[in-house]
Amino acid sequence: MTLTMTHGPLSGHSFEANYQIDGPAQRLLFDVFPRRVRAIFAGATILDTERGRLLHETGLLPQLYVPRDDVLGDCLEASEHTTHCPFKGDAVYWSLRVGDRQADNAVWAYPQPYEAVAWLRDHVAFYWNAMDAWFDEAEEVRGHLRDPYHRVDVRETNRHVRILAGGAVIAETDRPQILSETGLPNRYYIPPRDVRNTCLAPSATHTVCPYKGRASYHSLHIGAQRIADAAWSYPEPLADAVKIRGHLCFRAAGVSVEVDGEQVA
Repeated sequence: MTLTMTHGPLSGHSFEANYQIDGPAQRLLFDVFPRRVRAIFAGATILDTERGRLLHETGLLPQLYVPRDDVLGDCLEASEHTTHCPFKGDAVYWSLRVGDRQADNAVWAYPQPYEAVAWLRDHVAFYWNAMDAWFDEAEEVRGHLRDPYHRVDVRETNRHVRILAGGAVIAETDRPQILSETGLPNRYYIPPRDVRNTCLAPSATHTVCPYKGRASYHSLHIGAQRIADAAWSYPEPLADAVKIRGHLCFRAAGVSVEVDGEQVA
């Protein structure tokens, strides 16, 4: 995300520097992933590699490609499905089959990539959600592999933060945690004791962030008004975000976040 999104040097947007990057609008960088990666499907280890590469492509999250030799060949069945990428070439697909389990068109490759991206030859890629589990070394990873150029920093701050909805103050604090994440606006996480919990109700919504962990959402109730999934928290955050454990962050249509008296996005 650092390189290819928002203000990153491969994002296609302007940035301030004392150099220029000459090249096409759609920029691709094939970079080494530094650790062992494994993927499991139907109890079988489908790929096991220490030679993975991340393809950073303008406007997209990094995609893991692995040498064809590091994939369990017996589980791949050639598919008639094909796609065309104007920047990489024609892709061919395989379906995965292990026992009575099948994932259609779960794997793809560019056997004859364009000359500018010839390094893609003999590498294959997998749809993340087609697999049952992914491992970065011995640690299971959810969402997607963590980009080595992406980071999360959490700092204590004494900024005055107010959350408003429907003309009411929902939360107010001088002791939030400020979370800075590559390519994203700062987010302010509020201690639960500074939130009017009577306004919140647990939601069935959950999301996974590879850098912060599994988020649980809360809907906001103000009289007859209900704002779905207006806030989220990380009950068991990952190591880089441990300081926001149990804190609440608000962002939804109908909810305003003020920091030191100024509204922020």
